[in-house]
Amino acid sequence: MTDMTDIRFDAMDLDTLAEVTGAIAVFVEEDGTLSAGAKAVDDLAGGSVTRVVSSKGFASAKAGDLRSVNFPAGLAADLVLVVKAGPQDDPAAARKLGGKLAVAQKDSALTVLAGDRADLSDIALGLVLRGYRFTDHKTDKGKDQGPVSLRSDTPEEAAKAARTGMAVAEGIYFTRDLINAPGNVLTTDDFAARLAAMQDLGLEVEILEEDELKRLGMGALLAVGQGSEAPSKVVVMQWNGGGDAAPFALVGKGVTFDTGGISIKPGAGMEDMTMDMGGAGTVAGVMRTLALRKAKANVVGLVGLVENMPDGRAYKPGDVVTSMKGDTIEVINTDAEGRLVLADVLWYAQDRFKPTGIIDLATLTGAMLVALGHERAGVFGNSDALAEDFLAACAAEGEGAWRMPMGSAYDKIIDSHIADVKNSGGRMAGSITAAQFLGRFVKDDVPWCHLDIAGTASRSSATDLAPKGATGWGVLALNRLIADRFES
Repeated sequence: MTDMTDIRFDAMDLDTLAEVTGAIAVFVEEDGTLSAGAKAVDDLAGGSVTRVVSSKGFASAKAGDLRSVNFPAGLAADLVLVVKAGPQDDPAAARKLGGKLAVAQKDSALTVLAGDRADLSDIALGLVLRGYRFTDHKTDKGKDQGPVSLRSDTPEEAAKAARTGMAVAEGIYFTRDLINAPGNVLTTDDFAARLAAMQDLGLEVEILEEDELKRLGMGALLAVGQGSEAPSKVVVMQWNGGGDAAPFALVGKGVTFDTGGISIKPGAGMEDMTMDMGGAGTVAGVMRTLALRKAKANVVGLVGLVENMPDGRAYKPGDVVTSMKGDTIEVINTDAEGRLVLADVLWYAQDRFKPTGIIDLATLTGAMLVALGHERAGVFGNSDALAEDFLAACAAEGEGAWRMPMGSAYDKIIDSHIADVKNSGGRMAGSITAAQFLGRFVKDDVPWCHLDIAGTASRSSATDLAPKGATGWGVLALNRLIADRFES
């Protein structure tokens, strides 16, 4: 796994500032008042911080903005970052600030003179998340993100407050590594092996191979992968930290590469389909987080791992396949494969674990991108309570999501004249009909949400908390949902 940024929580110790190398960050209040750390740096650097604060640029800066002093006299540091401090009760703003510090820091060491700031754990989380660098397949890997010393008046308390955030950060790194990995590396075998390795963290991990999937009747999932040399699998991860209670279930689509199958995708952009296992990657990251922080909850994560390829054995438009539930599905488009995978894993999760609720995640439809772009994931489901709880968790963690409609009227679009249902109703209401399809495989008494993360799992440009590529969207919010629902 990609190494996380080296974060340390140290005592303030202003007496050694002159010898600190790399970059130093100091805080100045919006009214121009210098913090103790800023005053100490200002004294050593001949009033450089005061000159920044007196400038027109600083006066017009917003809370959380940075101004730089390069090669300040009187200091061994190459850079002083002057932060216009804002309120300390806004986690999203603090994480964004941490992200800005990570970008400004580059590969040099960074010392943050935080003093008595109460938002240091969120600043640390932002630093770690934005400091992620995926270099597994580069011959010139460049330099790692530099180490960070967060100097606090209460370093032990700050370190304790940051523990959960660092567990979530590791889960997000794990998700990003999975989503960023190329399809010839992250095969179904490799994916399953990476998940099995999490047994070392205390997860129970079980891999269901094709013979077992056939015995269970997972004809929909197996149809998707039958044109590939990569064996289809289902991986079950259990975290049992909540006693004897029934578990909450997370289900992820894990298409390690999606050509579209016989309904082959256009060549332009097909290379991005290495991220079509984003739902499974997010489930894996959440399960890692729960294990790392020893969550007092019972959660089971299930992922269906397949590769969708065109081949003489591949399933075809017009085929009829039979799901584990027993429903028959007319295949209209072999590129609407993710819902076939999820249908069987959803049914298996309910049949075996009798969960208190279930959330599935998938990079499912291009229609979701058209509807919401890259800023929000689509939230569908049969439970207002679960959807509202999840949206509240998203809001608390700064992850964009939006409730989408469902209803029986949309079922007409996927009615089949030869089978129980079609796997695609075409372009009209494409993300909704996909959710309606999945809803057929959820029992009436099971609270369920479907998250279409087609636009949020990976980005073509950097964000406040992630470089270009995989974002790890959903790990923060799902971890928060589980904590709020089962551990509060």
